[in-house]
Amino acid sequence: MQISRRFLPSTALLAAFEAAARTGSMTLAARELSLTQSAVSRQIRALEEQLAVDLFTRERQSIRLTAAGEVYAGEVREALLRIGTASLNLHANPRGGTLNLAILPTFGTRWLAPRLPAFLAQNPGVTINLATRLSYFDFRTEALDAAIHFGQPDWPGAEIMLLRSEEVVPACNPQLKALHEFREPADLRKAPLIGILTRPTAWNRWFEAYGAPPGNNQVMLFDQFATVAQAAMAGVGLALLPTFLIQDELASGKLVCAMDLVTESAERYYLVWPTERSTYPPLTAFRDWLSKEIAAQG
Repeated sequence: MQISRRFLPSTALLAAFEAAARTGSMTLAARELSLTQSAVSRQIRALEEQLAVDLFTRERQSIRLTAAGEVYAGEVREALLRIGTASLNLHANPRGGTLNLAILPTFGTRWLAPRLPAFLAQNPGVTINLATRLSYFDFRTEALDAAIHFGQPDWPGAEIMLLRSEEVVPACNPQLKALHEFREPADLRKAPLIGILTRPTAWNRWFEAYGAPPGNNQVMLFDQFATVAQAAMAGVGLALLPTFLIQDELASGKLVCAMDLVTESAERYYLVWPTERSTYPPLTAFRDWLSKEIAAQG
């Protein structure tokens, strides 16, 4: 699509406007950009003349964004971020491509990270940048190419590939298990229960699956599985944890199964990406590798 040059201001004008909009000061914007205050003021005036729109209201020695300027500032900031990220990625890897991937913290550190060297060895021209995201976000406002998602396959505006399901087991440290001597599912209510914010009903589903009568236990909720696992190892309480993410702790005895009764989570792990990135080579390579890796794990 061809856009008139009138509506394609130079990055210098846009950078001056964005800095002034963010700091609320011509002086601070000038200091940030290593320019004089008058130079920043001239650039913003030039941008307003080019667009034929007032972006600031000037009151004595202060400036204030107009309603139009406030909307424009957010869009310009997003565009400059994308340009800056693309330039940084090109500088870091001029002969390949960069995949900006959002990950779930525990899945990323415990499952994905140990396997990434194999992917990078097979794709030497690709660089991967990882960013933590715990919930849905809008790909249009984030400089990210894809995300590892746990939940339902209903991410708006994205394509989705199923990765795997998970089984969870009630786990605790050996001392807590010895103290309570769990014999049947309802006995687990004797101990404090720990859960994760994104799965507030997980314990209810587990008790229902094994026919335990309803109870009034309060569940302590944390925002990450790593924190939940640490709390369980410290003896804070019982936690429902994905078996494939705590294999090392079970093998070492830091965690034990309170009862060897697993349930399958209603949600699944997915790789999601915006439709317009479907054929992006680093993403295609990662998607193909991930599919094979998941298949090899059964």
